[in-house]
Amino acid sequence: MQIDFHHGVTYVCARLAGFEHEAASTIAYSAQYVDDAINAGLIRFDNGALFSRISSAHKMLDYRNFKELANYQVWIPFHFLPGNGALCANQEPDGSFIDKLICRPNSYVAQDMVRECINRQHISYGLHRLGITMHVYADTWAHQGFAGVNHRVNEARHLVDGEGQPDRALVNRLKGYFISEALPLGHGSVLGNPDKPFLRWGYTNGRGEKIVRNNPKDFLEAADQMCRVMRRYRAADPDAVVPGLPEPDKTMIAQMLQTITDNNGLARHRKWLSAIAAGVFSFGKAEVAYVPKGKGSWKHQALGTESSVDRDHEIFTFHPSFLVSNWKLFHDALEAHHFYVTHDLLPKYGICVA
Repeated sequence: MQIDFHHGVTYVCARLAGFEHEAASTIAYSAQYVDDAINAGLIRFDNGALFSRISSAHKMLDYRNFKELANYQVWIPFHFLPGNGALCANQEPDGSFIDKLICRPNSYVAQDMVRECINRQHISYGLHRLGITMHVYADTWAHQGFAGVNHRVNEARHLVDGEGQPDRALVNRLKGYFISEALPLGHGSVLGNPDKPFLRWGYTNGRGEKIVRNNPKDFLEAADQMCRVMRRYRAADPDAVVPGLPEPDKTMIAQMLQTITDNNGLARHRKWLSAIAAGVFSFGKAEVAYVPKGKGSWKHQALGTESSVDRDHEIFTFHPSFLVSNWKLFHDALEAHHFYVTHDLLPKYGICVA
């Protein structure tokens, strides 16, 4: 999924789940920032203090950037959560280890991830972690059928459009990419098709199975389930029986997912923010913004820097407010999510990744 869903739709779902504007903005910013947190390593301050953080994305979310993209510590915990064959923790899917790694929508793995987030909401970065969790959770619908590793299961042939006709436009775009053994990483073989909410399309995967995808339907289901998760979060009960998206908001979301058809995610995002500002949803008018880097961004507020990429051995001025800044809390949440997924959650399903 791209910024229109991870930021715009996540904000809408948070508001419809009962969060007020400020909390919903924090959740939505965190959800999108997973795709924009490209720097890792130490932050050095002028008073000798240090802060260490990891990245959850790459400098370019571009499937031509194969060597850099082949980082399972980023792809598996943040973008392609393994689905264990859609089975619970005490069951093994047929096949080999790759069948455990393939992403599945709303899998038991994903539900356990959500449960942990709800149960740990008392921590200072609880809302930031909820946003990160919503990013990963939503991607289990968009990235279903693909794995965050280099494997032929990710191969795609006989690409078709919503009418079942050969998708020549996508085939022509693929010709401009460097085809190599690294191509079957995630959904690289179909480029951005899984992430665009308006597309209906299909392909034959690396096992010869014909796959039909209906993104508007899948994205609407993701939004509905996200609303339920965030209602349970507010109730502090991962087992609470709660409704999903209210009507007519669900109808409006469904309509926008299908009719906003710009190929550029930023263009679609602007239309979502305009709709929110116009008050088309039941929570009323709201002004929502997202600045990933530079002036006005969380990072700028925390460190005073407007640079997109950190310079080696850069020294920042320390202010006590850094310790409670959204940027630091997001990175705290990122570390917590990564540790839990790789060291606790996935081993519970017999999955060990590095």
